[in-house]
Order: sequence, then C-alpha cells, then structure tokens
Amino acid sequence: MFLGQYAHTVDTKGRTFIPAKYRDELGDAFVVTRGTAKCLTVYPMAEWEAYTAKIAGLPQAQAAKIRRFVFSNASDVSPDSQGRIMLTAGLRAYAGIEKNVVIIGLGSYIEIWAEDAWNAENEDMSADEVNDLMLALNF
Repeated sequence: MFLGQYAHTVDTKGRTFIPAKYRDELGDAFVVTRGTAKCLTVYPMAEWEAYTAKIAGLPQAQAAKIRRFVFSNASDVSPDSQGRIMLTAGLRAYAGIEKNVVIIGLGSYIEIWAEDAWNAENEDMSADEVNDLMLALNF
C-alpha cells in the first residue's frame, strides 16, 4: 500500500527519484499518465490493467475522450539503477513540473505533483471538507 509523501527534485534530463518504499510496491515496470487534478498518476501494472479494463467497459461514445486523455499520454517506465524514472516533457508540462516535486501515496497508486501545486492543493483540503465528502458518500 502506498502511504505518505516524499519531496524530490527533477534533474535537467527530466528524471525524478522514486522512493525505495514505493519502488518495492511498483515493481520493475509501471505506468505514468496524466492525472485528473493537474498531477501525474503512477500505476503498478496490476492496478493499471484493472483501470484500463474499467475504461474498456465504458460505452464507446462517452469513453473516447477518457481514452484519449489517459492513453495518449501514458508512458511505460522502469526505474534506472539509481531509482529514477524519466518524466516526458509533455507529462511535466501538463503537471507544471519544473524542479521540485512531491510524490504522494494514495493506497493503490501514487501521484507526482509540482511542489507548489501540491502545497496549494494540500492547503485547500480541510478536515471539515473531507468529512462532508465522506458523509455524502455514506462512508
């Protein structure tokens, strides 16, 4: 399970370090794609396959935009010997990633955020808002 958050940087070649704890869970190969919140989403292969199966099961007309959004920007990645992965220029531009990133665990997958975007998102979250969402979902 992916938990916690880690601050790292992106080097001049577009690589960032994936924490060892996350690499152990992700395995040797995984997928990075655009997230829906102006961040990058990183899926272990099993989670990616489950996610893509859900997309495949959607009605064709409604799913076309989702497929374009998810698949056209997805990238198969494997960490190098130092635990770094390459983030394509397109993915970095989408998420506003330049230098500093925060990598957060979300249970079954992780997200990579530009540090300033994560700080703003994190500031906007309040315990009351989360509580209201949980109540609305009968959680």
